[in-house]
Amino acid sequence: MEAITSHNLQGLLIGALTFLVIGLFHPLVIKAEYYIGTRAWVLFLLMGVAGVAVSVCAQHPLLSIVAGVFAFSSFWGILEVFEQAKRVQKGWFPANPKKKKG
Repeated sequence: MEAITSHNLQGLLIGALTFLVIGLFHPLVIKAEYYIGTRAWVLFLLMGVAGVAVSVCAQHPLLSIVAGVFAFSSFWGILEVFEQAKRVQKGWFPANPKKKKG
């Protein structure tokens, strides 16, 4: 961590980690809607609350920042799960034939 600080690379590291976290949520939302449906919003809410708790309690700034990004990406995932259901209805993504309607 000292090398990152001494070369003033914190911003780049945070940017890269933010990119990775947001990138993780794209397939996560798609899979959650496919297997669970819109009820997956509760899981995203719980992950968001957990991320907020970690962010608030973390002593290390980098962990706090990444947990905050994770938390708000989780909260954004709530909206995206419903948007993904609309995309499935439009035929843009496949519907899970084994999933019950509703």
